[in-house]
Amino acid sequence: MSTVAPTQEEKKQLRRIPADLPPTPPDSDSNSDSDKAETDSQTSPEADIPLPPPTAPPTKVLDPDKKTPDNWLPRDPRLIRLTGVHPFNVEAPLSDLYNEGFLTSPELFYVRNHGHVPQVRDEDIPDWEFTVEGMVEQPLKLTLRDLLEQYEQHTYPITLVCAGNRRKEQNVVRKTKGFSWGAAGVSTALFTGVVMGDLLRKAKPKRGARYVCMEGADKLPNGYYGTSVKLNWVMDPNRGMMLAHMMNGEMLRPDHGKPLRAVIPGQIGGRSVKWLKRIILTNEPSDNWYHIYDNRVLPTSVSPEESANDPKWWMDERYAIYDLSTNSAIAYPAHEEQLGLVGAPEKYRVKGYAYGGGGRRVTRAEVSLDKGKTWRLAKIDYAEDRYRESGPRQLYGGTVDMEWRESSFCWCFWNIDIPVSELAETSDLFIRAMDESMNIQPRDMYWSVLGMMNNPWYRVTISRENDYLRFEHPTQPALMPGGWMERVKKAGGNLSNGYWGEKIGGEEAPEPVTEAAKEVVMTKDGLNQTITVDELRKHDKEDAPWFVVNGEVYDGTPFLQGHPGGASSITSAAGLDSTDEFMAIHSETAKGMMKDYHIGSLDEDARAALCGEDVQPDPSATPSPVFLEPRSWKKATLHSKSSVSWDTRVFTYKLEHDEQTLGLPTGQHLMIRLRDPVTREAIIRSYTPTSEASKKGYMEVLIKVYFDTKERKGGKMSQAMEALPIGHFVDFKGPIGKFNYLGRGRCTVNGKERNVKKFLMICGGSGITPIYQVFRAVMQDSEDSTKCVVLNGNRLIEDILCKNELDGFAKDNEEKAKLLYTLTQAPDDWQGLKGRIAAPLLKEHADRASFSDGDAMVLICGPEALEKAAHQALLEMGWKDDDMLFF
Repeated sequence: MSTVAPTQEEKKQLRRIPADLPPTPPDSDSNSDSDKAETDSQTSPEADIPLPPPTAPPTKVLDPDKKTPDNWLPRDPRLIRLTGVHPFNVEAPLSDLYNEGFLTSPELFYVRNHGHVPQVRDEDIPDWEFTVEGMVEQPLKLTLRDLLEQYEQHTYPITLVCAGNRRKEQNVVRKTKGFSWGAAGVSTALFTGVVMGDLLRKAKPKRGARYVCMEGADKLPNGYYGTSVKLNWVMDPNRGMMLAHMMNGEMLRPDHGKPLRAVIPGQIGGRSVKWLKRIILTNEPSDNWYHIYDNRVLPTSVSPEESANDPKWWMDERYAIYDLSTNSAIAYPAHEEQLGLVGAPEKYRVKGYAYGGGGRRVTRAEVSLDKGKTWRLAKIDYAEDRYRESGPRQLYGGTVDMEWRESSFCWCFWNIDIPVSELAETSDLFIRAMDESMNIQPRDMYWSVLGMMNNPWYRVTISRENDYLRFEHPTQPALMPGGWMERVKKAGGNLSNGYWGEKIGGEEAPEPVTEAAKEVVMTKDGLNQTITVDELRKHDKEDAPWFVVNGEVYDGTPFLQGHPGGASSITSAAGLDSTDEFMAIHSETAKGMMKDYHIGSLDEDARAALCGEDVQPDPSATPSPVFLEPRSWKKATLHSKSSVSWDTRVFTYKLEHDEQTLGLPTGQHLMIRLRDPVTREAIIRSYTPTSEASKKGYMEVLIKVYFDTKERKGGKMSQAMEALPIGHFVDFKGPIGKFNYLGRGRCTVNGKERNVKKFLMICGGSGITPIYQVFRAVMQDSEDSTKCVVLNGNRLIEDILCKNELDGFAKDNEEKAKLLYTLTQAPDDWQGLKGRIAAPLLKEHADRASFSDGDAMVLICGPEALEKAAHQALLEMGWKDDDMLFF
């Protein structure tokens, strides 16, 4: 199936208006070019129904999605991600959404996904199967082809709204269990498909059937997503419930349910199941996990802890949400918009959207400039009525027939012209809406555990700054900072005092309406384990992810199978500081669970690197003779890179000036920091340069690049380094490390001096670099009699790094150097050792007795598996932990 455009006959029936007519230009006397939205940007003076806005389907897979199971799916970069990288939950910028007009393009239509998107090939779409089963006399098994051929197709304009719309406001007051939607969790489109009641009439519901349960194809940690609505609603044509396969005249896009979804007008978006596979008629509401534990408004007195400990709150169907509540928001003035007072027009047009629920029409929208003492009626444009008034017609393969239906299933746009002089004399603007049953938006917030159905008056503050006015919305979505609520809270204001956190008439504010959140303890009592950057980076992989919140390290492995957002939500944060995202998204209940997964605290260097503010050197100071600073990041420029092998590079960095040395003691290392180009998260790894400590102006770092394969993800840092262009700045900090080789057998470990007669150096892969640094220092000093035995393990000959240099030093110092190379995939003519560095090999070449002639020490650096195997084997052979040092 391909995108379906209107036929020529359909275009004629659109009363002389072709579908590709450009939008009407804005009125010349409007205050903003966004005014086209209030009179439907998709219509012209001759048109009688709104048509979809111009669309540009995304063609590029965005970088954040490349790390997730949605790595095949192009998306619009303008969308604001509300739950980090994955799953994909987004809204458009409010101004962009409003400016599109009555209908929303698929690329800006909000998305609520619980997991990854089911991938369906176009050629398989006609054969997409779904069933109607349960309490029916004639169970049905249909394909999408059957649905198109056997049932009448209808096209209707429908607004979908997430129950979490405007939740960020509740989260600022007190964190709920839900993530932070702004005011753009709402969108409208023309949906084409089959009336659900027509399908069920053919299946013949049995006596006693009361509910229609639906289940999608999106497999999640707690089963497939599913929910239910009442059967009598589905059978009522005034409710308009349908199975849709098209959106704005084209096939559903993947994020919106391709190839088939339920569309439940007038109710929260969570009831409109995407990727529909099953319809089951029952005598009870759905028992699906997502129906029970999502989309509910619990009593405001129920705390997150109580809701987590007592399932009865979730089982009470009285708290389930179906019909939307009446709501509205201000789109213009936009957040941080400025209105100059010099030469300003006499009036400013304030405007926004409103919607009702359950098919109820919004009957009034009112604006107040005096905190609700008086109200002014705004004009309302009901674009939905133009479909109703135009009579039956064919559009996008379905019949538009709405003359008989009084239900209102779409948002409306309102506007009011206010003298600029009055705006300059007030401190805020409010909007509230009322529907035809006289339901009106409440003045104050009703806080609840899930933070859903937030619909108090929408307030925009106004501040006068010299010769202009500045407007501020309540919040900004997701992790975006800004909004008067955040500002008031940071200043110590009580947002629950009934006065928007302000004092009225100089009087003290009343006590909070909402109970203040208690500080949640996320750490284990008495746990004093410190974790270095090196230890953290060993757990930045998918199978054993560690992540950092507020400087504390948590093991995400137990969450991999059960996390509501799927394993990708955790693995995408592995090895990174996730404080901002975690604290913004997760509830008090989730935070309280973290104690069980707390494994330690970052050490001082790691905490400063990942979580702390950078201490910047004074730019006016005299350039330092050494480059590295232990407490501040320093920038060096990538000067060149050369290939040692297909997957190994030498990166040369230019220091701050030509006479500067690196300042790295032998046996220590430095940290390199890059920023993820998308998330801006810090990627930090420890490396040991291979260049001489005395080298001036430059340093060289040998890095093995771990590329992505079909079996596993590659290395974040090494691939990021590989992608760096010449001339790019990179951050360095150091020196760090507990070992320092002073020369001629003298070294310090954690500041304590020690004399060594013999080193056993065990390494693998790129772990050679710190070993090579110490080995070189011993070999270059003719007065140093320390003996070194190097056991170097690799897979192939070409994987042995620094081999020429090692062999050269050993040849010149045969009396104190012994090199042992071992390969796991050795060629037939290989003369060295074979096999992994493990107990059998170590017993033959690293027995403690053979190192008894003087003080001996083991230096180990390599992959985690090698280090663990060597450690265990050496202990069994009589070596002590005090004799071993892991770089």
